[in-house]
Order: sequence, then structure tokens, then C-alpha cells
Amino acid sequence: MIEIRNFGYFWLDTWIMANIIQLGTQQFCLRHLNRTNDPCGRQFDQMTQAARSAPANIAEGNSRHSTSRETEMKLTDVARASLAELANDYLNWLLLHESTPWSVKSAEYAAVNGIQLDRPDYKDDVLHQSSEHILAQKHKFDAWLDGDDSLVAANCLLVLCNRLTQMLRRQIEHLLDEFKEEGGFTEGLTAERLAARTEKSREADAPTCPVCGKPMIKRVAKKGINSGQEFWSCSGYPQCNGTRNIK
Repeated sequence: MIEIRNFGYFWLDTWIMANIIQLGTQQFCLRHLNRTNDPCGRQFDQMTQAARSAPANIAEGNSRHSTSRETEMKLTDVARASLAELANDYLNWLLLHESTPWSVKSAEYAAVNGIQLDRPDYKDDVLHQSSEHILAQKHKFDAWLDGDDSLVAANCLLVLCNRLTQMLRRQIEHLLDEFKEEGGFTEGLTAERLAARTEKSREADAPTCPVCGKPMIKRVAKKGINSGQEFWSCSGYPQCNGTRNIK
């Protein structure tokens, strides 16, 4: 059984939209790709795998939120890159059929792009309710996805791919701002280790820094003629480079 409380991505609009695109792409490939236009099934595999990559990497990235913001950003960017690949496949489909994407000024584009996702309202049965929510949001686009016209479906999914790409760009920018403000898991461990060493130095009556007056901690020289020897270093390093020899 999935441990729901560890997966905040169930509430992300980007993950929900990515699932809509994955379902729409699977439906598109099953309906419009065949032995004539895709005799080896390679196009089917590439499009469905690119569509799968988006929600999978959003989920995996968000699951790393508390341990590695850097990894979360990288995986979210992988999802964005997969969407770019998928969007290009839909563009190619339109061009192959002597058609072009909807103009951003067209009524069709405005109709699809203007549909907003409802906010999730999960309670006690999150896995079941989130699945119901994804299907309900996907049905908002069925008028374009369920017909027999592959050009309409490709246009709709191209709009959704570009829309999700922008959503992910904003999500990455938000994660980057958080990282700048709070740091990541590695930075947190470093701060905790430094705080512990500083406290230990206080208990051991460590000297104060001759430069700034902060308590000093023992370090080991890693290079130079004193390599391997202990010395007193300011706990404010690297902002302060004060040192003392250990007698």
C-alpha cells in the first residue's frame, strides 16, 4: 500500500496536468497510430514514454524535497525536457498532415488554454480521491481529445504541453528561490555539524578568535607544511579566517 503522507505531489497542479497529458497521449497513440504510419511501433513507444516521464519525474523530484532541493529541481527540469520532446512530436504530426498549430489568437486555443483545473480536496482516501480528481480534470478536455480528428487532439495536447512547460518553469523558479533562502539538505547538515562542533568547543574552553571574538573549533590542516596537524579555526569560517596554533 502506498504511504500517501510522504507524497505531496498528489496536490501539485503540475503533476495533475502531467497525468492529463499522459492519459491524452496514450489515448492519441492508441487511436491514431497504426501499422501504416508507425509500422515498428517506435513512435508509439517514444511518445508514451515521454508522456510518462513528466508525471514520474515530478513525483520523484517532489519526494526528494526534504532531502535534496537540488535533486528536486533537476528532476523537475527533466520533466520539462520530456514535455518539450512530446510537444515536438505533436508539432511534427500537424506538419506531416499539412496543418499548423492553432494560433494563440484563435477561439480553439483560447478555449483549451482557458480551462482551469479545480483545486484538490482530498480527505481520508487520498489515492482513490486523487485518481477521481485527475479523471474529472481530464474530462474537461474530452471535447478535443475524444473525437476522431487527430489534428484537433494533437493541437489540444500541444497547448497543454506548452502550458505545463510554463507551469514547471515557475515551479523551478520557486524552488530556486527557496534554495537560495534556506539552502538544501547538505547545507543543513553542514550547519548542524558546525553548530555541534562549536558547542563542543565551548564546553572544552576553546579560545576565542583573535579577529572577531567568536569561539574557535578544532580543525585539521588538509594541505601545506602543517598537513594533518590540528589547529584552532574561527567558527565563523569562511566569513572569518582567524586561526590559532594548538599548543
